[in-house]
Amino acid sequence: MAEQVRLIKKYPNRRLYDTRTSTYITLVDVKELVLKQEEFQVVDAKTGDDLTRSILLQIILEEEAAGVPMFSSDMLAQMIRFYGNAMQGMMGKYLENNVTAFTEMQKKFQDQARNLYGENPVMNKELWSQFLNFQGPAMQSMMGAYVEQSSKLFQQMQDNMQEQTRKLMGGFAFPGFPQGTADKAAEKK
Repeated sequence: MAEQVRLIKKYPNRRLYDTRTSTYITLVDVKELVLKQEEFQVVDAKTGDDLTRSILLQIILEEEAAGVPMFSSDMLAQMIRFYGNAMQGMMGKYLENNVTAFTEMQKKFQDQARNLYGENPVMNKELWSQFLNFQGPAMQSMMGAYVEQSSKLFQQMQDNMQEQTRKLMGGFAFPGFPQGTADKAAEKK
């Protein structure tokens, strides 16, 4: 029988209660569950509402404030601009796919290092440090090219959607949008 998702209840006093261990836990403990890749769900003890995303965002906020931030202010501002935008759902999936691809690439590198040098964690840590020192700039360049290519593809997709919308809706008269304007815009291209 498959193990059920670990249930964590959040009480009004902001305490988190792990129903599997019957103990109160902290955000640090929840972070450990994430790092161990354990499936869990955080629910409001009173209403049953799912609070998992909220707790994960709290952990990210604490991590961002504690050390070297992963997200620049510019990136966060750009992400905020996508909320309420027609592309919001697509952007979420785009980011998720890119993080998944990056994680898979990192796992392959770790597996290759393990095959070459064994399970020695000290050796692996030193190797990763050396690898990143020598290959870091090349990897950043590769990731930069990937991001640029993804950005161009995303822009092309958005342009195609706008063009399809113009063609589909161009025959309708909308207040403040004179009829035939879509046709003139299409002719300019």
